[in-house]
Amino acid sequence: MATRTKYCTPRIKSFVIPLSNYSADTYSFPVSFLELLGLLGSMKGITSDSRITLSREQSGSKFLGVFANLETRANKVYDAIKENYLCLTKVAASKNGSFKPIVAWMQYYDSGIWSFTKETCKLKYVEDAGGENIDNSISKITYNTSNPDDSEELHAILCTVDVVIDETYTLDPAGYNQSSFLENIGVEDKSCFGFIANQSLWRYDKRVQNLTTLDWNDGAVSQPQLVLADLIEVLFPNGNYSTTYFRNIAKGEGIVSIGANMCERDISTPLEPTILSC
Repeated sequence: MATRTKYCTPRIKSFVIPLSNYSADTYSFPVSFLELLGLLGSMKGITSDSRITLSREQSGSKFLGVFANLETRANKVYDAIKENYLCLTKVAASKNGSFKPIVAWMQYYDSGIWSFTKETCKLKYVEDAGGENIDNSISKITYNTSNPDDSEELHAILCTVDVVIDETYTLDPAGYNQSSFLENIGVEDKSCFGFIANQSLWRYDKRVQNLTTLDWNDGAVSQPQLVLADLIEVLFPNGNYSTTYFRNIAKGEGIVSIGANMCERDISTPLEPTILSC
């Protein structure tokens, strides 16, 4: 337990807990925020039975910076990432012209159930990358492929889509490929699927630790500019940019296994955010 130190000012009395020895009580916490602030060396453990989600707009580093007395560092990181993100949105705007690829984020559940993602941050990513989300008039929440009417409706929607991002959870990311997707969709006629013909079927499980833990839930949360850059390449591919989090399973791209042995930086040294040229 950290020592409690009392600081008094003429205007306010406050208690500050120096983060020299601490644990984070959370599940699937984006540790990358701590990396950006150089706090990993002080962390002793992470435990929880519940999940929290910090903003994908990078405010998580500013939030933590207040408690760690690292506001200057946190603001510097936040400003750099925000500036880079906004710069990339301008690049995306210059690429789309009159054509905006239609993107569907979708996920498969047990018993043949599919649903389209409505998470605001993901839809915003698509817009910022110069794309268009599937029609807002599609209000149906789930589609059961064992139901002929549902299957026909799902098929009709997919025939209007240029890019599919398959978010289906799997215990074996390395073994999940295009055949897995098509088997789960369960339709024989794929002739109208433009995303298949143009090989634009993606997953965000490219970076995986211990074969199951996705860096999408960690590094991608604290550095949204990398996600945006990936999506710009997904929507307007030029072949000169290697995606960080997305892999194209229509082209047979596999996962990248990551581990602590790949980090050459001391864990107490702050991680510098990746700033992309634009």
